[in-house]
This record gives sequence, structure tokens and C-alpha cells, in this order.
Amino acid sequence: MSNSDTIFVVGEEPLDALADWMADALQLERRDDPGLKEDEHFFAGRARTVDGRVLLFVGPNVYGESDPEPEDVSAIDRYTGAVNVRISGSRNEAVQAKEARAVFDELAATQPRVALVLATAMSWIVAAYLPGAGVHTFPPRTSLDVDDIDAWRPWVVA
Repeated sequence: MSNSDTIFVVGEEPLDALADWMADALQLERRDDPGLKEDEHFFAGRARTVDGRVLLFVGPNVYGESDPEPEDVSAIDRYTGAVNVRISGSRNEAVQAKEARAVFDELAATQPRVALVLATAMSWIVAAYLPGAGVHTFPPRTSLDVDDIDAWRPWVVA
């Protein structure tokens, strides 16, 4: 599968607490994996949009920059966690994207204090949830990067 669907998160709580909240909100079970590092979590459970299992890998956001140069600013720079969403056994990108959106929407509906960004292929911002502002869906192929800053800045943690 060439595309990835990632939900970026930031809240007042540490990443471990955010991971536990996501697992509870989505009714997922923790999976042990000896390859997991500190602050990494792996969860599995019933998919929302297909007959199958959804897999979530939660870890620190290694894609954003804490103090980027103006030309390197991204919508995800201030988000502390990254959640990779997969459908077990599926290679269908459209199915995975639909599931990631369902997971994003469910998380946005259950925790009003946690900001979220849904991205695809680590290039495009699909949707954002900002506490107090609600959910915003972006036009297709809106860049996560500074190229489309005017489109996403009002909807992300800056």
C-alpha cells in the first residue's frame, strides 16, 4: 500500500494518556509487540466501515518540526502524537482512507479538548478538528506544507 493515513494529535495530557483515551474511545485492545519503543502503542479492534480489524500504531510525531524555518512550516508541527491507521489484510487505499476518516470523526466527537489532523500520504491534509472551532474538511490535495498555509492555519494548533 503506497498511501498512509495518519491522525496527528495534541492535547494537555502526555501521549501515553492520549493513547489510552483513543483505545477506550474506539473500543480497541492493546497489543503487545516487543518491537515497540517508549511512547509507542499498538491497538486493534473492530473496523467501523468494513468487516475486519482496524490497527492503530500510536507514537510520537517525528514528522513535525518544533522551530521550522518559514519555508518549512507544516500543519502538523505542533502536534505531539501520530496515529497510523490500517485495515488488517487490506491493500485497498480507498477502504483504508474511509476507515481513517471514521476513526478521526469518532475521536473528534468524543474528546472536545484534543486537537486532531487527518493526513494522507504525509502530504495532504484531509480534515482537522480544533477544540472550540469544530471539524473542517479540506478540498482534495490541500498540502500539509506552507504552500496551503492560508487554508489550514485557522484550523490547526499553531
